[in-house]
Amino acid sequence: MNQNFTSTTLTESAAFDTVTVTRVIPTYVYATVFASLCIAVGLQWDISWHMSVGRDGLFSPPHILIYLGAVIAGVFSGIKVLKTSFWGSKEEKSQSIRFWGIFHGSLGAMFCVWGAFAMLTSAPFDDWWHNTYGLDVKILSPPHALLGLGMMMIQFGAMISVIAAQNKLGEKMDARTKSHLQWMYALSAGFLLVMVYTLVSEYFFLNMLHGVLPYQIAALMFPLFLISISFASPYRFAATKMALIYTFVMAAMVWIMPLFPAEPKLSPVFNYITRFQPFHFPVLLIVPAIAIDYAIEKWRNSNKWLLAVLLSLIFVVCFTPVQWYFSEVLISEIGRGWFFGRFSWPYFANPSYEFRYQFNPNFSTYGWDLIKGLAIAVGIGILTSRVGLAWGNWMKQVKR
Repeated sequence: MNQNFTSTTLTESAAFDTVTVTRVIPTYVYATVFASLCIAVGLQWDISWHMSVGRDGLFSPPHILIYLGAVIAGVFSGIKVLKTSFWGSKEEKSQSIRFWGIFHGSLGAMFCVWGAFAMLTSAPFDDWWHNTYGLDVKILSPPHALLGLGMMMIQFGAMISVIAAQNKLGEKMDARTKSHLQWMYALSAGFLLVMVYTLVSEYFFLNMLHGVLPYQIAALMFPLFLISISFASPYRFAATKMALIYTFVMAAMVWIMPLFPAEPKLSPVFNYITRFQPFHFPVLLIVPAIAIDYAIEKWRNSNKWLLAVLLSLIFVVCFTPVQWYFSEVLISEIGRGWFFGRFSWPYFANPSYEFRYQFNPNFSTYGWDLIKGLAIAVGIGILTSRVGLAWGNWMKQVKR
């Protein structure tokens, strides 16, 4: 009887500990990851809207989804900050970051609050800008730059919130909590990668992918995120999961958007369409991500500059030939089907454009020039890889 009583007590205690530890993950962390998803999907939808419909209003459906992400992140993170600042214990405040003298909160919550303010401030600013100056000539107009900064702050804040909870709990995590945080980390990182790719997507138009510039831009941007995420993670294959989330979100938008009707509402119309035109099919970042994860797992404790050289070489060698030949598939008849979505063409573009289904020679690079260009890409990648390692090492230590 005593043995049964002891066994029952231990079981109940273990169950209580599991529930207690699981609830240690704050609600605002889940909310910010969901907000990051709203921003990533809303951004792709907004681009598709501009390609298919044209000028949108302040409260167009894609804008509402994007601003919903800002509101969710701002409200949940703001409540967390206010609760800790004015009703938190001394211990809770000591484990938080203090700013403006009276406010206390986690680093991730602070990023989300400021990101929400930036995004919501940009909305009326953007509407005024269009009413005053008309359509944007470039993507990065002042209100769009403010909006983009706010979106990245929220997505970065979501990722930092997850990694901070991860680092704080450490070995105290039960299997369920560990699984939750592992996938939330991958999701928040993947949504951030969608945003990063979108910012540089103008260098990855299909007819440019036989030139060296896209691969130099890739070496400048992507190792920074893939390496930092992998190095900071206590789990295996963090960069691979990040790239998988990015790939799924981008590809899903390519598959889903054409299911809905749309027609141009702004002239001139050179390509009359009846369905939403999707944006880019994802580039194959999954390949270098897998190689980077393996390299970091094996040589994590090596000299960081030597590791940066190795990781840069891995990225350029794995990404360049794979994307180079994959672009040939995309530009062929195979790529024009529903799966890859290369049939997509904006209403304001001439469908008879000569380089629509062939590589533009003005952007193409071959032979010795290609080798020199890729050597420059490796040099760029060494610097961004080293920054990525430093960033990842910093994220490993974030607990507030």
